[in-house]
Amino acid sequence: MTFSESQLLDAYRRMRTIRDFEERIHTENTTGDIPGFVHLYAGQEAIATGVCLHLSEKDYIGSTHRGHGHCIAKLCDVKGMMKEIFGKQGGLCAGKGGSMHIADLSQGMLGANAIVGGNPPLAVGAALTAKTKQTRHCAVSFTGDGGSNQGTTFEAMNMAVVLQLPVLFVIENNGYGEGTGADYAVGSKDIAGRAAGFGMPAVRVDGTDFFAVAEAAGEAIERARNGGGPSAIEAVAMRFYGHYEGDPQTYRSAEELKRIREDSDCLRIFRTRVTAEGTLSEAQLDAIDAEVAELIDEAVAEARAADYPPVSELTTDVYVSY
Repeated sequence: MTFSESQLLDAYRRMRTIRDFEERIHTENTTGDIPGFVHLYAGQEAIATGVCLHLSEKDYIGSTHRGHGHCIAKLCDVKGMMKEIFGKQGGLCAGKGGSMHIADLSQGMLGANAIVGGNPPLAVGAALTAKTKQTRHCAVSFTGDGGSNQGTTFEAMNMAVVLQLPVLFVIENNGYGEGTGADYAVGSKDIAGRAAGFGMPAVRVDGTDFFAVAEAAGEAIERARNGGGPSAIEAVAMRFYGHYEGDPQTYRSAEELKRIREDSDCLRIFRTRVTAEGTLSEAQLDAIDAEVAELIDEAVAEARAADYPPVSELTTDVYVSY
């Protein structure tokens, strides 16, 4: 699969925005001004970007409690996201969803989900709608290695195969389900192989390699759009931070964390490849770095300056009438 210069610049911008957004949230969270739990996506940027680069706003994605990266890769408004995480007016969910429930239906982002394994059935529902209406749209479910063990995920995969739905199951294997190692908790030791057992194409890729993810996702999404049914991708990439902000991470060593940062940084891997090949220049990438840094600064400043939702809106947006 080949990418144009504009596509590569787009991919780098999405990954850089995710990284800078998460690094800044890591800092801002220490002030105590961000309500609720925060789960950072840093280290896994190439997965969300490699998949979402193939999607339009009409396609749907379902996310997890670690949803900031998926939102940004799906081109949700960064300033609206920051306000939402700070619980402020102007947030994507009016400041009332927060980090673990952030959503933007206008961009096909069905929402982060605090329920482990909660979004695969939702993605299957979106895919069933697309097939019924013959829109050629598709749905993507992002699930962690821990969520891949849930019965909801198994049922969703089985139904997707039975109904031959246009859905892609992306299992982000970051090594740990909270503090439990995937090498212990996944009985088969092979998440992709287990998905294939349901009767769908499934592959395992290096989740730090944007090109590997993008190629696998492109094939799966094209197959889904053309009536070929569901697929699964197990993408392996270690997260840079703990399960949640404040996690003491006693289940992995400082040496492991240092090694991950040095050897498995998907932005560094991407940058090294494209500059070595001459497809992008250091100057082009540096310009994006500067633009993204300015955007994140503005997003934080505007979020801090925004008002909290008024008490009168406490009971709005709870139920919807069809």
